[in-house]
Amino acid sequence: MHMNKVIVIGGGAAGMLAAITAAENGAAVTLLEKNEKLGKKIYITGKGRCNVTNACTPEQFRQKVVKNPRFLYSALDAFSPSDMMEKLEKLGCPVKVERGERVFPASEKASDVTRALERELHRLRVEVRLHAEVEKLLTADGAVSGVMLKNGESLPAHRVIVATGGQSYPTTGSTGDGFRWLSALGHTVFPPLPSLIPLTSDAGWIRALQGLSLKNVRLTLKSGKKTLFTDIGEMLFTHFGISGPLVLSASAYVTEMSPEDFSLTLDLKPGLSEDQLNQRILRDLDASGKKQLRTLLGGLFPSRLAEEMPALCGFPPETLACDMTREMRQSLVRLTKELPLPISGTRPLQEAVVTRGGVSVKEMDPRTMESKLIPGLYVTGELLDVDAMTGGFNLQIAFSTGYLAGQNAAFD
Repeated sequence: MHMNKVIVIGGGAAGMLAAITAAENGAAVTLLEKNEKLGKKIYITGKGRCNVTNACTPEQFRQKVVKNPRFLYSALDAFSPSDMMEKLEKLGCPVKVERGERVFPASEKASDVTRALERELHRLRVEVRLHAEVEKLLTADGAVSGVMLKNGESLPAHRVIVATGGQSYPTTGSTGDGFRWLSALGHTVFPPLPSLIPLTSDAGWIRALQGLSLKNVRLTLKSGKKTLFTDIGEMLFTHFGISGPLVLSASAYVTEMSPEDFSLTLDLKPGLSEDQLNQRILRDLDASGKKQLRTLLGGLFPSRLAEEMPALCGFPPETLACDMTREMRQSLVRLTKELPLPISGTRPLQEAVVTRGGVSVKEMDPRTMESKLIPGLYVTGELLDVDAMTGGFNLQIAFSTGYLAGQNAAFD
């Protein structure tokens, strides 16, 4: 088979799978990584457990993609979540499926995912160069011709796959290098913004609940009357605002919006209708006598939240359960089912799980991941203006686009 020289820049999820796939298809591959080891960002995903993909169908997958889902048709068809699971199993990294179809290595160690991919790179004789920092992409006659390293060394190549990631977690090496190189070659690069990011709030009561975690609550995000996101799960109050799985997923929809353009509400008892909740409160009131209302609410909410609820409802702080009027009870029911969460913005891009923005997908061939502007140049993963919610979807996007780029870069 003809040996075609392929350079892959970036040894993360997209880059490693791109290099493996290109080598499997007969290409001579060099993988360049500026860090001291491969997969540095993989090590911190899923809190060190690595939520490697999501065991859903490609159609279900695309429903979880917030930006440009249609661009991923070919990539997900070529390399689906089930393909990724099978790949890891074959490479000696068994996987398991948990709640929400989230897929993790059975060992619950992100390092096992990286090691499995590294072993395959070695088996396929991919040349891996660590501490190899790229300065720029090289072109000749309008097509890619190789790369130049920061030490001045030029490396020729027939094909170059850029897999450097976005700008989230810059300590892992994702410092926006790929955006700069691709912009210099004429690609449209939408400004990187944070996605899957904690939200900030100036509300004193929210910050007062710092450290409180809520489970089985419903978070709803609306823009006007349109519901953008609603789901049941977990969230966390912090010193700056709110975080947790529900909040991160909702944040994917607000990155490009101003706080005044959306509203966020919390249903503290999604398992109860308003009528059922009202009846529950009536029973508690009948049994409470002259107890303070906040003491009564300790049976409905975590104690710290129960302390805040009377003030949030506008009740006097020392209100007794026996003094609660029908109107007060209705107000409590409404607030329990739809508690407004005032939001002032997001945390910085550096703290985001993924980057929103990147290279315009209109300038990329979705069937190959090749640039429509620069022949022989392929772009993958977080560099593309594609992102999804939490649950293993963003890592799978990296794997799928990396696979498609590697497959097509291997052929002249």
